[in-house]
Amino acid sequence: MQDKTIAIIIICLSVVIILTVIWLMRKKGRRRPLIVDEMEGHDFEYYCADLLKERGFLDVEVTKGSGDFGVDILAEKDGVTYAIQCKCYSSPVGVAAVQEAYAGRDYYDRMVGAVLTNQYFTAAAVEAAQKLKILLWDRGYMEELMRE
Repeated sequence: MQDKTIAIIIICLSVVIILTVIWLMRKKGRRRPLIVDEMEGHDFEYYCADLLKERGFLDVEVTKGSGDFGVDILAEKDGVTYAIQCKCYSSPVGVAAVQEAYAGRDYYDRMVGAVLTNQYFTAAAVEAAQKLKILLWDRGYMEELMRE
């Protein structure tokens, strides 16, 4: 009888531990909504420009809406010039954004190209960015900018 009681206690504890682990994994997988998640594209670009200014970027300029050659923000920090593509999406950002930043960096003759987003990047985008030497500033980076 005592062995059965111990076995039942062990099973119950195991179930509780498994359920707790599942709950923690689901909780970790949920993202906290950010104010930027509800923004339209142009509003997001101006918001990003303001964040960059607050973080020490100089000569921050939002480019014109159409015909911007794949770049939404031009900026400079510590002697380094940047061409930044902004993407406010509800799903991961793909290769096209990286290609736009690459083309825009060269068009505007900037030292660094970057993509800044409220999301994360697809594996293909990460691979392309590594080959094309484009910085990827994802949701985590955006959260850091917003916290500082």
